[in-house]
Amino acid sequence: MAQTAMIWGAGGGIGRALLRLLRAEGWTTIGVARELEAVAEIADHAFMADVTQSVMVSHAVLQAGYEVDDVQLWVYAAGDITSARVQEMTAPDWERIIGANLNGAFAATQASLPLLADDAHLFYLGAVSERLRLPGLSAYVAAKAGLEAWAVAFAKEQRRRKVTVVRPGAVDTPFWDKVPLRLPKDAASPEQIANRILEAYAASTTGQLDLTH
Repeated sequence: MAQTAMIWGAGGGIGRALLRLLRAEGWTTIGVARELEAVAEIADHAFMADVTQSVMVSHAVLQAGYEVDDVQLWVYAAGDITSARVQEMTAPDWERIIGANLNGAFAATQASLPLLADDAHLFYLGAVSERLRLPGLSAYVAAKAGLEAWAVAFAKEQRRRKVTVVRPGAVDTPFWDKVPLRLPKDAASPEQIANRILEAYAASTTGQLDLTH
C-alpha cells in the first residue's frame, strides 16, 4: 500500500517540489494551497484553503478524509513574509504574517490530528530566525521563533508521532521578491530542501533539522 503525504502550502516552491518528488517515489499526495490550480496537476488530491481561515482548514481535512485512510508524512510549508518597520506596519499586515506562519500551523495541525497515522511524522518549515532579526522583519521572525517554541511543546504531547522543525538557510523561491534582501549565491533550491525533508523522514529525524550547513 502506498504511503500518503499531506502538504500544506503546496503551491509554494518547497511545497511543489515536495509533491513532485513524492509522486515520483510512489506516494499518494494531498496538496492544500490557497489557489487550487497551483497544485491540481501535481497532487493526487488537491484542496483549497487559506490557512488563516479555520473553517477552510477544517473543510480541507474533511475532504481529504474521504480520499485517504490516514497520513504518514505531514508537512506545513505555508507561510508569508513582508518587510515593514514597526512604526509603519499595519495591524492587518502583522496579523497576516503571524496568521500564515504560526496560527495557521496550529489550525492545520489541530484539524489534521484525526487523519494522521499513529506513527505519523510532522514537519514544519521554520527559519534561522536569529539571523533574520533585521529592520522590517519583526513580524516574520516573531512568527518563526514562536513556531519553533510551539513545536517543542507540541512534540512533548505526542507519544508515537514524530515532530521536526526544518530550519533552512536562504531558499531560491519568490519569497525573496517580498523583502529588500539580495538572494545569496549559495541559496538552496526548493528541490534540495524537499530532498532533505524526505531524507529526515526516512531517518526518523526529530527536533530541529538545521540545513544551513
